[in-house]
Amino acid sequence: MKNLIRASLIVNIVVLVPIVFGMFAESSFIDRAWGVSTESRGILASIYFALLVLSLILIVRPVVVFVVPLLAIQVIYKLTTPFVVGLLHPVVLSNIAIAVLHCITLWVIYTHRHELDIREA
Repeated sequence: MKNLIRASLIVNIVVLVPIVFGMFAESSFIDRAWGVSTESRGILASIYFALLVLSLILIVRPVVVFVVPLLAIQVIYKLTTPFVVGLLHPVVLSNIAIAVLHCITLWVIYTHRHELDIREA
């Protein structure tokens, strides 16, 4: 279970570092995937930055009571994105793949919840 939690957090970090950096740097690859820089995209960049910071903290000290809501909120927004953006968008496709990993991690945490010390993973 610890390895799966770390895998989910590592995927968050690997994916979010270039996205957050690109959004703050107003990169052209971000413009192509997320649209031109707007106040709304700035809010999204801040949300992604928060997810990145929490993932970095939890990779060092994985506390299950913080890992679960982090992954759960991501699963919800990643799986609802196709309904507002469309299924074939590259961001949506990567979101779905990441959501599958996070769902597996959450399922494993849930099925082993009786064995957990909630202060660590």
